[in-house]
Amino acid sequence: MAGKPRTERAGRSLGALLAAKPRAVRGRGTFRALLAVELCVFVALLMAPFLLLDRLDLITLMTNMMILSILTISFDMCWGFSGIMSFGQALFFGVSGYVVALVGRDLDYSVIWGVLPLAMLTGLVLSFAFAAFLLLGRKTPSAIFVAFGTLTGSYAAERLVSGWQYVGAGNGLSSVKLLQLGSYEFIEGFEFYTLALICLLAVYLACRFIVRSQLGLVLAGIRQNEERLAFLGYRVQVFKALVFSFAGMAAGLAGALYSYHQGFIGPGNMGPGLSTTTVLYCLFGGAGTLVGPIIGTVAIETLNYGLSDMDAIRHFWPVILGLVLLLVVMFQPSGLLGLVVSARERVGSYGARGRRSAGK
Repeated sequence: MAGKPRTERAGRSLGALLAAKPRAVRGRGTFRALLAVELCVFVALLMAPFLLLDRLDLITLMTNMMILSILTISFDMCWGFSGIMSFGQALFFGVSGYVVALVGRDLDYSVIWGVLPLAMLTGLVLSFAFAAFLLLGRKTPSAIFVAFGTLTGSYAAERLVSGWQYVGAGNGLSSVKLLQLGSYEFIEGFEFYTLALICLLAVYLACRFIVRSQLGLVLAGIRQNEERLAFLGYRVQVFKALVFSFAGMAAGLAGALYSYHQGFIGPGNMGPGLSTTTVLYCLFGGAGTLVGPIIGTVAIETLNYGLSDMDAIRHFWPVILGLVLLLVVMFQPSGLLGLVVSARERVGSYGARGRRSAGK
């Protein structure tokens, strides 16, 4: 044993550290509840536009929910799976939205194959820059340092954009050029809903692949005992930086879709307000599950839409909504999904070894 490389010994030690819990879960039917919830959510999203063909306003609302769900999933990858409390997801969201809006305005270019990868690259580069500063220093950063670092960046960007006339200052950029696919232009309604659903599904599957891969095994170790994982020889902060950068790329995609769908992007779309709302979406639905952020986003936005239309409580609905969120966070810390999915189901099995064991 002493002659084996340190990384091999560390990998086996990590596997031994995490193997007991997944095996116990597999014996009890791993993922059945979670998989059922995932299928129900995506079947509902697939059927929604056909059930709401005569309600363009509701289809538009559902499209906005799916775009915000991508943003919330990006936060879940940071907090729910890596322990990074990021209050800067709106920064990557908003900056990418501004970039594609400016490209459309100044270069008259909004072809989908060019602008969506550009937005993702913008989110990736910007989030990697933050990761290099906040996570890859000589000293291991605390959760508070990272939280306030991302919060400060988001606030500073919002203030900068609010006074910059080139990008519309406080009025933001309106009349954003329509997203194009050849000669076809995506407008709000069934077409943009389909695009948003495809993007949400692609991001979801990519995230699910990551968290159920060998990288996901490392993230599980970070989530359970970061210090022990570092002792075993893993460069924990590098793994965190990788996940943080990927999450920034997903947030960038959401920002571009939001800009094209709303036809507007403003300072508030990159500030602490949206970042905090994203945190609430995730906690309300259930962090560390991927599908929980979608449920939380849809639930809160539905409550928002329903309560704001009631004349009797029109002026009090933000308070009522806040109380509902507070009660859920206080008495159901695992979110709405925690009512049907156990904590053990979130651990799961990882990689080829886990899949072979699950099949036994």
